[in-house]
Amino acid sequence: MPFPFVNFTPKHRKPVSIRRNVFRLSMPVLLSSLFQRLVSIVDIFLTGGLGAAAIAATGLGQLLMFVSMTVFWGLSTGTTVVIAHLWGAGRREDAGRAAYVACLACLLLTAVCTIIGSAWGGGIARLMGAAPDVQAFATEYIRLVFLWMIWTTGLNVLSAIMHGTGDTRTPMEAIILVNILHVLLAWPLIYGKFGMPALGVKGAAIAINTSEFVGFAYLLVQALRKRYITFGRPDGPLFDRIWRVGWPVALERIAQQSGQLFYSSFIIGYGTTAYAAHQIGLSIESLSFMPGAGMGIAAATLMGQSLGAGKIRRARISHNEALRLAIAVMTVMALLFFFAPHLLIGLFTHDPDVIEKGSVFLKLVAFAQIPLAISFVYAGSLRGTGDTFYVFIVTLVAMWGIRVTLSWVATGWLHLSLYAVWGVFLIDWYFRGAAFAWRYHRRNLHSVVL
Repeated sequence: MPFPFVNFTPKHRKPVSIRRNVFRLSMPVLLSSLFQRLVSIVDIFLTGGLGAAAIAATGLGQLLMFVSMTVFWGLSTGTTVVIAHLWGAGRREDAGRAAYVACLACLLLTAVCTIIGSAWGGGIARLMGAAPDVQAFATEYIRLVFLWMIWTTGLNVLSAIMHGTGDTRTPMEAIILVNILHVLLAWPLIYGKFGMPALGVKGAAIAINTSEFVGFAYLLVQALRKRYITFGRPDGPLFDRIWRVGWPVALERIAQQSGQLFYSSFIIGYGTTAYAAHQIGLSIESLSFMPGAGMGIAAATLMGQSLGAGKIRRARISHNEALRLAIAVMTVMALLFFFAPHLLIGLFTHDPDVIEKGSVFLKLVAFAQIPLAISFVYAGSLRGTGDTFYVFIVTLVAMWGIRVTLSWVATGWLHLSLYAVWGVFLIDWYFRGAAFAWRYHRRNLHSVVL
């Protein structure tokens, strides 16, 4: 067994009420994560008819947006954990003030990222080695998604506030609304249907901006109606608590996404077809790991609320339930990826070379599903305890010490095939799963103080 220290059987019988609470909280988070990723998947799917260059350009734009979102994921995680602790302790007024200061921080950070991304995003794509035809598509797409980035970051932070209170249903409703509007707008805007202009990749960006604006507006109205946000003078100590938890998460995401940029540059070196297969494979893979990531969010919330209320046993049982569900979902996806990869890749493109390469990618991904599930849930529980710096260190070592370094050796020194470079991420995720599980089982939850 690769993870002999993972204990799936609690010493005590799990109360039915705790199990129900885990499912009540986790299922909307799982669905929210799935639907959130579907926005990007739909763009890859719809731009597929424009050719491999359009797919690669859309993927590059999405990757740069993910990189820019690193600091917001840190802010969101810190917000969720601190509000969960305050909510669990019955300090609702303080939780509202924490939500308000998180919103202010989001506005300031978004202004900076919007200026940088809209002005220089296209140049970054060029520096990454994108071919001229890919650059032509990517420049306008990147400019537009960064220009209206506030709707994306606003959705992220408002969802984090609600997750901390235990309200996971409202963010799920918002992201479903975003997906419906995005599908209704993207296809006509990309291909010029129903009297709309054929804008190509630019139309995909406009569809994202419009649909996320509506989702953001819905969440804001609900947050104000349910009094999740308390307006007033910004509370510096509460922001300090949020950022103390959040800054290692921001660094973790920077390490992860910047490493992904370097890793993607190795893939681009094998040609546009290889990178298109890589992007399609990642989009399909996200159908499995986004639910796992959603379970990580649920684990962080449940851990934070339980520790805030001083209920250690409930915290551990909630973690075990989240882990079971993540492994069950991702095992099913592993079987699908291994036995039907051609069918899945064929939904996105008819290019035989892309289908062939993408199918190999999905078969490799199948072997990463269990360590992915373990990594997401254990990392989420560790974040719920405030142990975010350890998660950052493990991510840094895994991404840069393992994935990037081994890929560099494979391409620059050994001149191995594309499939060998793809196989490196298996080593990465098995290492993370082992490291996170080891830390969690050595963590003394009775001593946690935020």
